[in-house]
Amino acid sequence: MSETQVQTGWISGLANPTRFIAIADRLVPWLAGIAFILLAAGLYMSFTAPEDYQQGATVRIMYIHVPFAWLSMMVYSIMAVSALGTLVWKHPLADVSAKAAAPIGAVFTLLALITGSVWGKPMWGTWWVWDARLTSVFVLFLMYLGVIALTRAMDDPGKAARAAAIVTLVGFINIPIIKFSVDWWNTLHQPAAVFRMDGPTIHSSLLWPLAMMALGFTVLFFALHLMAMRTEIWRRRVIAMRRIAARRADRKEP
Repeated sequence: MSETQVQTGWISGLANPTRFIAIADRLVPWLAGIAFILLAAGLYMSFTAPEDYQQGATVRIMYIHVPFAWLSMMVYSIMAVSALGTLVWKHPLADVSAKAAAPIGAVFTLLALITGSVWGKPMWGTWWVWDARLTSVFVLFLMYLGVIALTRAMDDPGKAARAAAIVTLVGFINIPIIKFSVDWWNTLHQPAAVFRMDGPTIHSSLLWPLAMMALGFTVLFFALHLMAMRTEIWRRRVIAMRRIAARRADRKEP
């Protein structure tokens, strides 16, 4: 059997909801435990890291704000890939993945906006400005809410999945705008300091706690995502069983 056939078989296996639930049941406790350890270590490193020579103790907000901002874009990117899976590859769990990820991404985006405002007050002297980066992230939050509302507004799951997938893919254009807004426009928001072609500009004493927190929150997202997907699968099964029971009752079947 070729490597391609093995990979195809593995992906096809995940398309089975029952098998996926079994895999999720095994992975979630491990992911949750790893996330707890990473976040505990990250918090310890964050509080023991030196203060910034300009920002002082307020730089510690970075250790939660940057991971939230990173995850707000990563989660939406996962939703975009899931949208392709719904429209192009017709993967049975693609819509489940997108629907489960949307509320989690919305929470991370809201937390990014809140922590950014808290950080911006001592740095910029104001809680909010219609800065290019801030505005584009706010638009991302609205897009999350729009996708969530759309998936719940239609009774037909298939139509809701396709409509949400189209909206998600159209909205994905906002992700590169968020990423490069500080380069394209003159903004108050500082430019990228970690993911740069010439390497990070943050001192290692600040970079390592940030990396640990980012990794911990990322693992936490995958744990929450698998839990939400598992719950959504069970919810759909319960709805399907209720519909079958209702049809049997209408036909007066035992």
